[in-house]
Amino acid sequence: MPATEEFTGWVGLDAKSVEGNLVKTTFHPKIFSDDDIDIKISHCGMCASDLHTLRSGWGPTSYPVIVGHEIVGTVTRKGKNVTQFEIGDRVGVGAQCQSCLTCEDCIHDNEPYCTERVFTYNDTFANGDVAYGGYAQEGRYPASFAFKIPDGLPSEIAAPMMCGGITVYSPLKRNGAGPGKTVGIVGIGGLGHFGLLFAKALGSDKVYAISRSKAKEADVLAMGAEGIIATKEPGWSKTWTRKFDLIVSTANNADMPLADYLSILKPGGRFVQVGLPEEPIPQLSFGPLVMSNVSLLGSLLGSRSEIAEMLELSATTGVKSWVQTYPMEEVNKVLELMDDGKAKYRFVLSN
Repeated sequence: MPATEEFTGWVGLDAKSVEGNLVKTTFHPKIFSDDDIDIKISHCGMCASDLHTLRSGWGPTSYPVIVGHEIVGTVTRKGKNVTQFEIGDRVGVGAQCQSCLTCEDCIHDNEPYCTERVFTYNDTFANGDVAYGGYAQEGRYPASFAFKIPDGLPSEIAAPMMCGGITVYSPLKRNGAGPGKTVGIVGIGGLGHFGLLFAKALGSDKVYAISRSKAKEADVLAMGAEGIIATKEPGWSKTWTRKFDLIVSTANNADMPLADYLSILKPGGRFVQVGLPEEPIPQLSFGPLVMSNVSLLGSLLGSRSEIAEMLELSATTGVKSWVQTYPMEEVNKVLELMDDGKAKYRFVLSN
């Protein structure tokens, strides 16, 4: 029998959807192509991007929208060009679901920066079909951006890695996190906890969390970090001047003390921003960059090869997402919990 052309999901109709007003209803996925797979979704992680999008925080959202881009499930249908998967395979899909695969960026493992990229939700394909995310029972995606989940990685653990994990794994890997390096992670949330876990898994000598307070110190230590640096303590940056080779910032607050963060980098050190505040940060002076020879960078997601590598590393080294799992049917309740900052450290919805 042909697969149904009508799926079921939890749809945001306007900016008030973020208040827990998603509507369970049917929707029509993209037209099935020879390069696509259908997935019966078992788990979907909940990302801060979902909140930003539902409330049009990053600009006007194209409603109706189905968010969720940390998707794991089993393949139920595949196009004739799909050879890497079989029916029943367990796969994951992240925040990007398509690129051209032929441009300079794509062939050099920079698919997130392809000018023809398609995000997994709140975006459209070249033919005008809408891209729908994983707050649903089923999904349809190009097979080129789906990934086999290693047998040793439980689905609820793997799901948040498809966006939250790769968002920090890529800048850590690309900027030298590993033996001989001291790494700082700004923010201890969904992204930040992955930063600590992966910085340690990559073999960094020392890893520290950087947060306003030490309220989460016990968790930070349990994740393998050496400790936590509290930025509300007077003189904190002077204590840590020129101690770090790399800092990855997951912060979403526009009032972050950026000059202080740059001052604790060693000459040649790098500060990589992955969090995306809805408001611009205050004007930056070039003084810290010039006088200390440090770099200020940004990073979006990661390449397909990095996603596969991250999943395998997690399975072999025992990296585990810190998750709280709820039934997909309770998505509206969990949205409100996430908006209130109650995640510790990633909510995952389960069908």
